[in-house]
Amino acid sequence: MNFLKFSQFLVLLSLLFCQQNSWAQEDLFAQLEEENPQEEKLLPDQMLLTQRVFWGENGLLRQANLAPLNKTNREKELKIRRNMLTAHQVVGYLTLAGMVAQGILGTELYRGKRRSYETHKMIGNFVTASYFTGASLSLFAPPPLISKKTKGLSSIKAHKWLASVHFSAMIATNLLAEENKKYHRAASYALFASYGTAILVFKF
Repeated sequence: MNFLKFSQFLVLLSLLFCQQNSWAQEDLFAQLEEENPQEEKLLPDQMLLTQRVFWGENGLLRQANLAPLNKTNREKELKIRRNMLTAHQVVGYLTLAGMVAQGILGTELYRGKRRSYETHKMIGNFVTASYFTGASLSLFAPPPLISKKTKGLSSIKAHKWLASVHFSAMIATNLLAEENKKYHRAASYALFASYGTAILVFKF
């Protein structure tokens, strides 16, 4: 693996992220921008299970009095949500870069270049860690004030549907790493395709 080329790729990807981040945020945070500060209701009707467990009206953080449910705290939570979702995007780009590197190294391994094995394994651990870090930032972020319902296909719906695909593919990729190389490779292709598409849908 040529680490100079990989480093250059990471730099280019970071520049791309900086240029397009504001566009992605417009879609990602459209829900927040439409909130009515005079709205009496502090929590949306629909939340993710993880959000309900921690941030719901009877969530763990409410019961422990770490985040009492009131307007002032909800305003703080929305700022936390924005920061967590921004971090989710940054980690997502880094994870995608790691997947590209894994694809290059994996191809070398299939061609018999065994010297790439340890690097492939190391980057694989990084990708797994960064993937689940990014997922956690999204799943455990405080909920928005409202649950915006849209008819038909939207970028947010597509992103969520693809998330279920690449989550399953990530689990399969790790489970099959030592068990079945053929299916491991197929799972990694499915992972990259669905994960990359999930990132791209926010641009349309």
